[in-house]
Amino acid sequence: MARCEVCGNDYDHAFTVISADGVSHVFDSVECAAHSIAPTCDHCGCRVLGHGVESDGRVFCCASCAREVGVLRVRA
Repeated sequence: MARCEVCGNDYDHAFTVISADGVSHVFDSVECAAHSIAPTCDHCGCRVLGHGVESDGRVFCCASCAREVGVLRVRA
């Protein structure tokens, strides 16, 4: 079994995620994976689980949050 790096649960169905920089992460649930590796919106702070939008290196969960902080040009 493998131990989740977020909650510490030792789980026989744990899975490994390898990030773009080659670092391996072990999780017991998608919830723990999202908590650990999903980016957060620069406006509202929620985890960006979908595509989100980006502008000048800033990540937002949606174009509405980007507009709230004055960002008018975003990239999906």
